[in-house]
Amino acid sequence: MKFTELTIHTTSDGSELVADVLWRYTNYGVAISDVKDVIALQSNKSMYWDYIDESLKEGGDVLVKAFIALDETEKTLPLIREDLEELIKNGGSFINFGTFETTSRIVEGDDWLEIWRKHFRPLHIGEKIVVCPEWIEYEKADGEQVVKLDSNMAFGTGEHETTSMCLKLLQEYLTQNSVCIDVGCGSGILGISAIKLGAKFAYLTDIDDIAVKSATHNAQINGVENSVRVAHADLLDDAQIKGDIMLANITAEILCRLAPSIPKNLNKGGVLILSGIIEPRLESVLKAFCAQGLTLDKQMHEGEWFALSFKL
Repeated sequence: MKFTELTIHTTSDGSELVADVLWRYTNYGVAISDVKDVIALQSNKSMYWDYIDESLKEGGDVLVKAFIALDETEKTLPLIREDLEELIKNGGSFINFGTFETTSRIVEGDDWLEIWRKHFRPLHIGEKIVVCPEWIEYEKADGEQVVKLDSNMAFGTGEHETTSMCLKLLQEYLTQNSVCIDVGCGSGILGISAIKLGAKFAYLTDIDDIAVKSATHNAQINGVENSVRVAHADLLDDAQIKGDIMLANITAEILCRLAPSIPKNLNKGGVLILSGIIEPRLESVLKAFCAQGLTLDKQMHEGEWFALSFKL
């Protein structure tokens, strides 16, 4: 299968926000190439290079690449440009996004998936969760719960700050026999993790067909398919389905739009965990959910992103 490899030139500060825009339009992978990551590895001795060009240490472009199905490219690129313009409009006074120079080329999909497979390694998140590729053997330590994921065909590997914060907060709030609801489940990582941590059941919803298939498959390879239900939906339509913990790792704009409908599926005393929020949108999200009778319990910040937990 052939893909368009779209490359956006931005900055370290803007790279995660640009990546989030690109994730809205592809289920086939987004990658960030930032020399600061190399320098950080050199500094903490995680890896060693004999020589790093001094000019690189002064900064420069950060490349954010997205891989888009070739037959989707023509209609997708204008939408991406519109969202990038909106990103500058909303956050340009807070963040330097750089040039946003854009290039593209056609690549073979197998090449990209092989690169991603080489890159993705077991990832420890919080005290208990280890996210591990299906194709890697990992011997878990006492107290760890391993969540296996197949190839990166839907957003949610734990590497992104928004997913990582959701998993950390989930570990703080989840109790044995909790019922969880994950809105916009992507790969299914949050709902699957909930079951691994002791939840009784997890409802997963997403509007993307590939995400639904990916979450269903990942539930199967983790052996939790009988404890989850994956639905192709914007949000659960059945108000009779209630959760003790609800998670939504989506953009702030969508969170605000969904705010009035989310509490109907949350038990009294339940916890709502939100992520995918940038600072310029933080106040609007807080207001939208406090207006629904929810009380802010915790606020977390990693990189350019915020996560919030509320109690009903």
